Amino acid sequence: MSRVDVTDLEGWSPKTTLGKLVLEGKIVSLEEIFANGYKIREPEIVDLLLPNLTHEVLDTAFVQKQTDAGERSRFRVIVATGDMNGHIGIGFGKAPQWRMALRKAIKDAKLNITIVKRGCGSWECDCDLPHSLPFRVEGKCGGVRVVLLPGPRGLGLVAGDIIKTILRLAGVKDCWVRTYGSTRTHSSLIRATFEALKSTYKMVVFKD
Repeated sequence: MSRVDVTDLEGWSPKTTLGKLVLEGKIVSLEEIFANGYKIREPEIVDLLLPNLTHEVLDTAFVQKQTDAGERSRFRVIVATGDMNGHIGIGFGKAPQWRMALRKAIKDAKLNITIVKRGCGSWECDCDLPHSLPFRVEGKCGGVRVVLLPGPRGLGLVAGDIIKTILRLAGVKDCWVRTYGSTRTHSSLIRATFEALKSTYKMVVFKD
């Protein structure tokens, strides 16, 4: 795991309305951005609002593509970035050099950052602490389906290494995970897990 290199914000000149609002201190949290329906188009916004982000490489591969000019080879890197406190982003990057692909993936992960609603939705626990998920969520990508189930406190993350890393960076400590389909396709597995976590913010729980 590595600390995300924060961009030199002193020389940052925002190009979007959201960037200007954040730099002027009129928007001070990611929650405000989502509540107002803004789209993050500058990674510096995330650098400023979430300075404690860390990143971890989930998957890397050397890919080749046949073009009219011949065979084109590039590195593909998939990165997860999060603050272990309810924020997670997944990014993909391709480039002729691995480090360049990594930088692209980190930037993409920041632009795709999302909020993860945490809680204690396990009937075995019901402690009201944000150690797990508030309810069952599901994500799909291609032929892969991922189901995340709230777990009792102290359970840990019952998942494979890739999903476990994503959940940990999102700040989820206890969770059961069920996967279906071609889970050896890492890119689809990662996207499906990310979609499941994103749905925690979209869904609303109604209580009697």
